[in-house]
Amino acid sequence: MIKVKVFIAEHNNPAFNLATEDWLFKNFPDDTHLLFLWRNSPCIVIGRFQNPWIECDLSAMEKDEITLTRRQSGGGAVYQDLGNTNFTFMSPIDSYDIQRNFSIILNAIKRFGIEGVASGRNDLLVDDKKFSGSAFKKNSKKAFHHGTMLINANMGALPLYLTPDKEKLVSKGIRSVASRVTNLSTLEPSITHEALTEAIIEEFFLTYQTQVEVEQLLLDNLTKEPTLNETYEQYSSWQWLYGSSPHFTHPITKRFEWGRITFDFTVQKGVIEKVALSSDALSIEFIEFLQDILPLTPYTPKDIYDKIISRSKEKLPDSLQSMALDVATLLQKECL
Repeated sequence: MIKVKVFIAEHNNPAFNLATEDWLFKNFPDDTHLLFLWRNSPCIVIGRFQNPWIECDLSAMEKDEITLTRRQSGGGAVYQDLGNTNFTFMSPIDSYDIQRNFSIILNAIKRFGIEGVASGRNDLLVDDKKFSGSAFKKNSKKAFHHGTMLINANMGALPLYLTPDKEKLVSKGIRSVASRVTNLSTLEPSITHEALTEAIIEEFFLTYQTQVEVEQLLLDNLTKEPTLNETYEQYSSWQWLYGSSPHFTHPITKRFEWGRITFDFTVQKGVIEKVALSSDALSIEFIEFLQDILPLTPYTPKDIYDKIISRSKEKLPDSLQSMALDVATLLQKECL
């Protein structure tokens, strides 16, 4: 008899949902077909090998309190909110079938009178517009296939957070590719998260010709699992979100009353590896000060600002404090 399990998350914490998915993949029996349905509060989810400085407008995200999180699988960056439903299929490696998983989703939306098709390896389309994208991960014993389904997501958020104006920032990471997308609710208003998840669960049971009780993943219960808490801490950490980023360079330049200054940052694993500085400022002492203190600093606005301000008070005369403030304020803005 085929073994199946179905889980629904009752919470919308992006890092915790991704940690739960990873925890299920690592800890659940290898001989079971598993379905996990969940959704996130507003966030940007980037792929395993992507660079948030490249993919995201981090300053806009900070202003609007949009969470950044990183998944284990590859692929591009996506915006998610409560109008987007996520699915995860896990299967034993010898019976893993992406097309079977796609059929479950397509049969579920067919219940609402919508005909969709699979396109390539990753996407599901309706009328040549994408409503679902997928990513994948395997080990020697099992595999997972997870993806998004746009039901009533805020399409206006996509250009706000995923199209930063950073043409000069160069990275070796994987870049996202824009697609024409659509919400399923524009085609059939009766589609909701609850209705679609119910349809997917029913199609999942029909596909495997068995039925089990659907289990709610409660936040209170999951926090009692030590290994899950460890995974959650990983997914929430700066090291995972930013320190995992590929090598990149970022030039920044500005003219102040005291002169022009240009920084050419080289960043490795989210930390400034080196900085090349050029300036027509008269104070050689100030330029040498910046070259000395900035390497090995995490590439975050707060870390850079705090280091310049604190070290300037220790090492620079009062006459150069205003220049230090100018540069700290510039980098605080531009390094997002």
